[in-house]
Amino acid sequence: MKLYSGPLSLFSRKVEIALYEKGLAFERVGVTFSQTKGYSPKHPEVLAINPKGQVPVLVDGDLSLYDSTVTVEYLEDAHPEPALYPKAPRERARCRLIEVFADEVMLAPLRFLMHRTEPKPDDPERWEAKELKAREAEPALAGHFAALDRMLQGRDYLCGAFSAADIAVFMTVFWTRRLGGPSFRGHENLAGWYDRLSHRPAFAKVVSEILTADAELSAPVEGAFRE
Repeated sequence: MKLYSGPLSLFSRKVEIALYEKGLAFERVGVTFSQTKGYSPKHPEVLAINPKGQVPVLVDGDLSLYDSTVTVEYLEDAHPEPALYPKAPRERARCRLIEVFADEVMLAPLRFLMHRTEPKPDDPERWEAKELKAREAEPALAGHFAALDRMLQGRDYLCGAFSAADIAVFMTVFWTRRLGGPSFRGHENLAGWYDRLSHRPAFAKVVSEILTADAELSAPVEGAFRE
């Protein structure tokens, strides 16, 4: 298998964790990225496979896939053990909904924080306008943290056993913390879950690689990973 991935692509890293958790061998093809030009010029094979021109893209023999959720579900179908989704239909659906919560619902306010790793513009008013929107988005993210904390009451993982929902939510929570979003204060269940996942080898490897890429590619973010 070959995975086209970006060093600071949340959804590429989500797929990478799934691959590592399943113990699957793959070749990672890193695509060009900078904070000023983004993923440009875009990799020609990514453009040929994904009409949205985005990573991740997974190639497995004559099958080419894009979209992180479709890709993780394919990996589950093709390599069912170790499982990343519950077997029971209701629990499987619940797991998928939590994944959607991470990838779409939490991502909506998170997008307003993403300028924080970029170089500051020469015009300070432009930066402050973006920061105003970020500060307006932070209460929504704090509310999502509270909802996750409630979900994790009495649970080690979001769907009982470790699952794809944990991978998706971890990545969005990690991105929120990386960009100086809300802290875990008052959310002991969420903090414990985050720590538990951080110690899994697949997660530790990906987090380490992201932080290394940040040191090279990103501006420091004030308040990142606040307690």
